[in-house]
Amino acid sequence: MHFEKIRNKGQAQLFKNPNLEALTKTHPIVIYSMYFPVIFFMLYYGSAYRGVPAGREALLFMGGAFFWSFFEYMMHRYIFHMIAESDRARRIIYTMHGVHHEYPRDKERLFMPPLPSIVVATIVFYLLYWVMGANAYAFFPGFLFGYMAYGSMHYAIHAYSPPKFMKALWRNHHLHHYKTPEKGFGVSSVLWDVVFRTVPGKEDGVV
Repeated sequence: MHFEKIRNKGQAQLFKNPNLEALTKTHPIVIYSMYFPVIFFMLYYGSAYRGVPAGREALLFMGGAFFWSFFEYMMHRYIFHMIAESDRARRIIYTMHGVHHEYPRDKERLFMPPLPSIVVATIVFYLLYWVMGANAYAFFPGFLFGYMAYGSMHYAIHAYSPPKFMKALWRNHHLHHYKTPEKGFGVSSVLWDVVFRTVPGKEDGVV
């Protein structure tokens, strides 16, 4: 996903309708207030009413958070950076992710907006419930927690300077934006970039 000019100031207008335009933006507090109650409620409900033992619940929660990191990488690499042939498909991809590459410092578009986020989360939960049954009440909160960690990390990377122990993550994502958009797809972790060999390196002219 290449742009002749990356704009570090300003904000794109995606829709002429002001109500639709407002739905494309959000703030981290909005997302936190939506999903942290869901995480706590599902863990409580799974333990108290669906018989998920505490030990299993903890393991499933950690598994869900780990699975998020893989889901994040795959979505970013194969959906958000999909090569589109038609103008309509290109427009959809730009709205989903391309706008963030053109305006990477737009703080109102660093988390997925509430409405599409809820739709995706609902679909994922029901798929997990279909596969895992009551165990989804522990696995899905871990998945959501992974998403919250990812979103928070993504926001911090674009809004703040890196702490010393996280410079590798900041470097990976900034290289993805400004030099190697075909690499560096991990945001909350470089694990899957290492596994699938998409870490920006010397072969890309990166020192």
